[in-house]
Amino acid sequence: MELNNIIFSSSLILFVFFISKFFLHFFNKTEFKILKDDQFNKPQAFHENSTYRLGGLIIFLSLSFVIFYLFVSKKYFISEYISFCILFFFLGFFDDLKIDIKPKFRLFLMIIFLIFLIIFHEFKIERISLEYLDHLIKIDIFALFFVCLCFLFIINGSNLIDGFNGLLSIHSLIIFGILSLINLIHGNYNFAYLLFNLCLIIIIFIKFNFPKAQMFLGDGGAYLIGALIAISTIKTNNLIPSISSFFFCIILFYLFFEVFFSFLRKLIKEKTSPIHPDKKHLHMLLYKILLKKNNNKLKSNYLVSIIINIVYLILITPAILMMDNGLFCKYYSIVLFVMYIFSYKITDAKIK
Repeated sequence: MELNNIIFSSSLILFVFFISKFFLHFFNKTEFKILKDDQFNKPQAFHENSTYRLGGLIIFLSLSFVIFYLFVSKKYFISEYISFCILFFFLGFFDDLKIDIKPKFRLFLMIIFLIFLIIFHEFKIERISLEYLDHLIKIDIFALFFVCLCFLFIINGSNLIDGFNGLLSIHSLIIFGILSLINLIHGNYNFAYLLFNLCLIIIIFIKFNFPKAQMFLGDGGAYLIGALIAISTIKTNNLIPSISSFFFCIILFYLFFEVFFSFLRKLIKEKTSPIHPDKKHLHMLLYKILLKKNNNKLKSNYLVSIIINIVYLILITPAILMMDNGLFCKYYSIVLFVMYIFSYKITDAKIK
């Protein structure tokens, strides 16, 4: 790594750390109600103390710092990165500011934003590693629909699992770390460096969120990370055609299938609205089992993050070693979906 890059990354670590400390001190000192999460009765709430939703704001400001540095020092500029991040961060941040946006209207805004951004930037998935789908994505309307669907699943998946200390942040750290290494190996140095610095930002946030949370990501942070995961994965898929597209399905399988399975479960089995939150997701069921065993809410909270992310990392390791093998990745992705269903049924049965 170049000396300038090392100096900048070191400066970034200090910047994120001190801005986190400053915001925490400022908000705790002034006792602002703005950005304070003090709603303990929500289905997705598993905390007992009022905690500020500062993580998204800190990650957004820090990432802006990184993007500015890359533009000034290397003339490297990803316009779609900025557009997607700004719109989706603020869409979630409105909720952190306690501006009530109904779930249906928020979903509608997401779709409108996505359609606008995808068309404006001519952003697309260039290949899918399935011949009939590769033909279909050459049709503009299908390509638009497919990319929108990918973003919606990943952004909502990120927001869905963001409820336990470290669950989303550690999960995203693994994904960004893998993508950064892949791009570095294949010579996409500027993009790899962007992702590497994003990892550093998330590591500092984890310090303030895990195991005991001093701050939360909030919806702004969850939407921002989801958008970053989606756009980074699609760009990596487009940049490196030697890697099977199904490999990227594998590293996103938990975020994707958590939303997909939840949607079908609510719609078909429980006959409820698929867009309203409940307490029946896999990570929530696991929390109930752990809480019953040790009767410690904080310990059960962070153990969920550790268990899920360790299992996830173990499960995707074979795919990392075989990422160039399209046939293996295709069938292994199906295996992971089946394993999720069995894991859910077993966990759910233990609760009952």
